[in-house]
Amino acid sequence: MLREITIGQYYPAASVIHRLDPRVKLLGTILYIVSLFLFENFFGFVAALVFFAGVVLLSRVPFGFILRGLRPVLILLMFTVLFNFFLTDGTVLVKWWIFRITKEGLYRGGFMGCRLILLILGSSMMTFTTTPNQLTDGMESLLKPLRLLRVPVHDLAMMMSIALRFIPILLEETDKIMKAQQARGADFESGGVLTRAKAMLPIFIPLIISAFRRAIDLAQAMEARCYRGDAGRTKMKPLRYHGRDAAAYAYLAAYLLFIILLRRWL
Repeated sequence: MLREITIGQYYPAASVIHRLDPRVKLLGTILYIVSLFLFENFFGFVAALVFFAGVVLLSRVPFGFILRGLRPVLILLMFTVLFNFFLTDGTVLVKWWIFRITKEGLYRGGFMGCRLILLILGSSMMTFTTTPNQLTDGMESLLKPLRLLRVPVHDLAMMMSIALRFIPILLEETDKIMKAQQARGADFESGGVLTRAKAMLPIFIPLIISAFRRAIDLAQAMEARCYRGDAGRTKMKPLRYHGRDAAAYAYLAAYLLFIILLRRWL
């Protein structure tokens, strides 16, 4: 299950999306997420899905690999849908004991489920097609105006990039610890929810120790390479916009304009 979590992973491929400037992908992800909250009907989801499908085709990332990231959040999706089913007032379709499903609840549950799925997939696409170094450079460039307020932009961008990069590393470490304990007789599958939750507690101590060890190793490696923040640093690969980036911005503007018009029409 842990290996199914793909967020934070980079999928190498020779595609136009991979070659885009990281600033374009960061802004595009933000605009896509914002667009998911601009409409209140399923026609907007169709437009968002078509837009996302076009990005997937251009990225050359396997669709199965993208969908694999949804498996670990199926429980969250299920709770989101069920809560809307049972807690939304309206025309009652099914009633059993204290539970009731309404027509409005079915619509709201499906709507929120679709929004959450597209939100996760759209956010994951950025990490699939952008390396941690590119993410750091892109975030630092976009946050550069905050330097006027004495915000440590470089340090913030570095921390965010490292945090994203550590997600798959820590998940892999958790998987190794679980398999090592299962080989020694630990049982994480049998019993109820509380029993399995208690069985997971012995995993956290070695995981926390491993996380601190990796953080110390990373800090020492950065110090050994004379890392002192962004003071006097130059870029080996400075960010420069190209024609494909302008085309991507035009694609984003057309999508956002269509969503705004769709919001007014419907």
